[in-house]
Amino acid sequence: MMNNRQLADTFTLIANLSEIKGEVIYVILAYRKASENLMTLGREASEYWKEGKLREIPGVGKAIAEKIDELLTTGKLEFLEKLKQDVPASLADWLQVPGLGPKKIALIWKTLNITALSELETAAKNGQLRGLPGMGAKSESAILEGIASLARRSGRIPLGRAYPLAREIIATLKRVKGVVEVEPAGSLRRMRSTVGDLDILVASKDSAAVMEAFVNLPGVSRVLGKGETKASIEFTDGVRAQVWVHPPEKFGTALQYATGSKDHNVQLRQIALAKGLSLSEHSFARVDGKGEIFCSTEEEVYKTLGLPWIPPELREDHGEVAAAKANKLPKLIEIKDIKADLQTHSTWSDGKLSMLEMAQAAARRGLKVIAFTDHSASLGVTGGLKMEDHKKQAAEIKKTQTQLGDKILVLHASEVEIKADGTLDYPDEFLATLDLVVASMHTGLRQPREKVTQRTINAIRNPHVDIIGHPTGRLIPDREGADLDMEAVLNAAAETGVALEINAHPSRLDLDDMYARRAKELGIPISINTDSHSEEDFDMLFYGVATARRAWLTKEDVINTWSTKKLLHWLKERGK
Repeated sequence: MMNNRQLADTFTLIANLSEIKGEVIYVILAYRKASENLMTLGREASEYWKEGKLREIPGVGKAIAEKIDELLTTGKLEFLEKLKQDVPASLADWLQVPGLGPKKIALIWKTLNITALSELETAAKNGQLRGLPGMGAKSESAILEGIASLARRSGRIPLGRAYPLAREIIATLKRVKGVVEVEPAGSLRRMRSTVGDLDILVASKDSAAVMEAFVNLPGVSRVLGKGETKASIEFTDGVRAQVWVHPPEKFGTALQYATGSKDHNVQLRQIALAKGLSLSEHSFARVDGKGEIFCSTEEEVYKTLGLPWIPPELREDHGEVAAAKANKLPKLIEIKDIKADLQTHSTWSDGKLSMLEMAQAAARRGLKVIAFTDHSASLGVTGGLKMEDHKKQAAEIKKTQTQLGDKILVLHASEVEIKADGTLDYPDEFLATLDLVVASMHTGLRQPREKVTQRTINAIRNPHVDIIGHPTGRLIPDREGADLDMEAVLNAAAETGVALEINAHPSRLDLDDMYARRAKELGIPISINTDSHSEEDFDMLFYGVATARRAWLTKEDVINTWSTKKLLHWLKERGK
């Protein structure tokens, strides 16, 4: 019987093929919404189906419910089979090529009668596309770069998908009798934006009970291996996880070893050898053979090496060991330091809640300032605001602020589109009336490097822009960011004092940690924002702070940690 991921993939395929066919947009969106809801459903759709309650699944109406019923009953869908006769299924793969939309796909397919991605690549290399309407040599180059970009994708799991699953596994294993401690390891514990398999370490003297609980986790489709101290499983969505069980007295060395990174661990082993010790996942063994040192915690591991404990996010061999030796590790930013969210959306554009509801949710989380950055007019798909709409929004903000009192300050802002020609969506005289301006790119990301870089720099140099939102525009794992000359962008930001955003949404985490650290070196202020469209989205702050920690940022580097008075003073100095 089909699981949620298989059902979701089916509806995504229907949406993609329908889009290439040219179906009306609301039909396409209905299939995409059904796919999204199935992927985030708390239980299998088949359980709703057995209970006769498919219509209770969010976004599933009569037509979708009938299709789910057919898929669960027969394992296939006649509607999809007929659709494949009209539009070859392989064309759906073309939609993953950056910059290649459904209309271009349909044009190429119907004109050249090609359906395989390899045939598209050959056609572009042979100059067969430049004669088609609206396409030229630049289009061919863009398609070839897009195909190359697609080939570079690693199949790693986005952090936003991996971390919640790991937490569920950890919560289950913590309930097993005899378990002392459970921690994630590997790149997941280091909070990289994508991870491979999920690695979980358990401290317990009873490995059998842990193994039994692990292989019987909900959603497990295959047990890949099960031994006395290690087991491997695969979930129905293809994610794989491993668990290792270690005695509590050896858990510290095991956790440090499994967290990595490899290069960080090499440095630690060299320090150990200089002290006459050999460091492994089990213990410190004395090189002279006179016994071992066991560590139940990581703090003991680092103390034995003569070092302070190094936060996992820093363990990438980027100077953290030298900093630890010199007692110069930064005091990394924490979630509790964040006092403001300077990019959020309400029902004025594409948010799900009113400004009052969003502000109340932010206040419940301890925030002191919220900026509503509803989209500007040209991003039509989000219901962007025209300038006259902002006057109405400003009036509602005054009313909302009165209702909230001094619980939280509400700023009237906008996420203004940096248009393809390098101009901003609103004129300067209007931008000057807003409390805060976030300038972002959502379209034209595949423009040549020089042009897309200049677009960003134009926005940075606009005196009314305060923050550049998700600077590269990347979407993990499906879309690479714009090919920006980041050093030129960073230098421009350093000159003007504009802030660069770490967008906390786990599909963005943009700026990434490498460029955020470079921004810190240049003295560029950083803003960590959730880009919230709903109350639950505020909880994504965790991922943004993790990225900032990987970038060695302290609370002093991030404008969201400032007092309301200091933040307003900064905005005033920027001409607000």
